[in-house]
Amino acid sequence: MAPDLIVRGLRVLTGGTVRPASVHIRGGTIVDVAGHDDVPEGCPVVDTRAGAVVMPGLCDAHVHINEPGRTEWEGFETATRAAAAGGVTSLVDMPLNSIPPTTTVAHLEEKARAAEGRCRVDVGFWGGAVPGNAGELIPLLEAGALGFKCFMVDSGVAEFGHVAEADLREALAVLAGTGAPLLVHAELPGPIDAARAAIAGLDPRTYAAYLRSRPREAEDQAIALLASLCEATGATAHVVHLSSATALDILRRARDRGAALSAETTPHYLHFTAEQIPDGATPFKCAPPIRERENREALWAALTGGLIDLVVSDHSPCTPELKQLEAGDFDAAWGGISSLQLGLSIVWTDARRRGIPLERLPDWLCRGPARLAGLRRKGEIRRGFDADLVIWDPEASFRVEPPLIEHRHKVTPYAGEELHGVVEATYLRGEKVYERGSFPGEARGRWLKREG
Repeated sequence: MAPDLIVRGLRVLTGGTVRPASVHIRGGTIVDVAGHDDVPEGCPVVDTRAGAVVMPGLCDAHVHINEPGRTEWEGFETATRAAAAGGVTSLVDMPLNSIPPTTTVAHLEEKARAAEGRCRVDVGFWGGAVPGNAGELIPLLEAGALGFKCFMVDSGVAEFGHVAEADLREALAVLAGTGAPLLVHAELPGPIDAARAAIAGLDPRTYAAYLRSRPREAEDQAIALLASLCEATGATAHVVHLSSATALDILRRARDRGAALSAETTPHYLHFTAEQIPDGATPFKCAPPIRERENREALWAALTGGLIDLVVSDHSPCTPELKQLEAGDFDAAWGGISSLQLGLSIVWTDARRRGIPLERLPDWLCRGPARLAGLRRKGEIRRGFDADLVIWDPEASFRVEPPLIEHRHKVTPYAGEELHGVVEATYLRGEKVYERGSFPGEARGRWLKREG
C-alpha cells in the first residue's frame, strides 16, 4: 500500500546519522525510511527547507501538569501546547502537585478523565509511591501507569508524603521483576536539616544561602542508599534531576556492580551556573539547586560519556505569586522551573557551544526518555514507530520572551536568553500539531499506557 504522507529532507536524523531521507507514513506509523528521492507518484510530500533537520519528536518523561486540582499552576491544554511548540510529541506526567495525587487506581482514572480531549500531544502517567501504598503499585501498573515516582525528602505538598528507607525498600521489592522503574527524588532530609541550621540568620534573598541549604551530601547519600537497595532487591530505579556531580562516582560504581540504576539531568543544570544567579532571582529556584560552573561541566562530561542517560525538563510551574517575585525570598518561593517548550533549544545551544554534533540529541531527548517509560513506538525515526517528528532549524536563533511562551504562566529563568534551534513544525502520528506559532486541528493526543 502507498503511504498517506511523506516527510523528506536533506538532514534527517535516523539510525544515529544525519542523511538525506524520506519518511514514509501510513495510518500514523512509519512504514519506511527510504532514499530522499524514493517517492511514489501521487503521494503527498512535505519537503523541508535545505537547512532544516527532521528529528524524532521529543519524549519528555518528567513533567508536572498539576491537573486536576491545581490548574491555576498549569493544565493539560497549556502544557501540551507548550510541548508541541517545543517539538515534544510525548510526555509523562508526574503523580504529584495534582489533587488528588496519582497514588491509587481511582486517582489515575480521575487524572485520565481530566486529560481526555485536552492534549495536543500523547501523554502517559507515572504513579506515585508514598508511605502505605505499596499494595496499590501492581494495580496501578495494570491500569496503565508507566512506573512510579517517590521522594526521599519532603515533596513540598502535604498530600504526597516522602518515603523512609523501609518504604523505599518495600516499593522496590514489589516492583522487582516487573520491569517498571521507580523514579526517585534523591535527597535525604538529614544533611538538609543540618545545613539549614548552619545558615540560620542569613539573608534568604541570597542565592548563596539557598545553595548552602541543599548541599551535595543530601543527594550523594540518597543515591548511595538507593543504589544499595537496588542491588539488594534487583529492582529498576532511576535518579531524577541529578544535580550533584559528586554523586556520579556513586552511580558509576553501582552500575559496575550490576545495579539497574539510571539517571537523568535537566536543561537548567546543563545551562545555568550558581555564579550567574542574582540575589532575589527566585525564578531560578529548584530542588536540588543549580550548582557551580565546575559542577555543570562535570554533568556535561557524564552526559556525553553515557553515565547520565537522558535529559528531561522537570517542568514544574506554579503561579507567579508562589515564586515570590517581589520579595525575592528563596526560602519562601516555590521550587520549580518552567521549560517544557524550550528543552530542545536549550540543550542544542549548549551542545553546539561545546562542539557536540546533532547526532547525539535523539539519544538524550527522544530514545532515552522513551526507553525509560517503556514507550516502544516512540523516540526513533524507524519502521514500525509512531510518525512523531519535529522539523527544526539548528542555525536559527530566538530570544525567549513572554509572547512566545505557551505555558500557562510566563515566569522562567530563561527569559531574555538567546537560544539556537527554532522549531518549525511538529507532527504527531503523521498529523501536524504545530507550525510556526499555530496549532492546526483538534487536540488528538492519546493516553500512553504501559505495554505488557
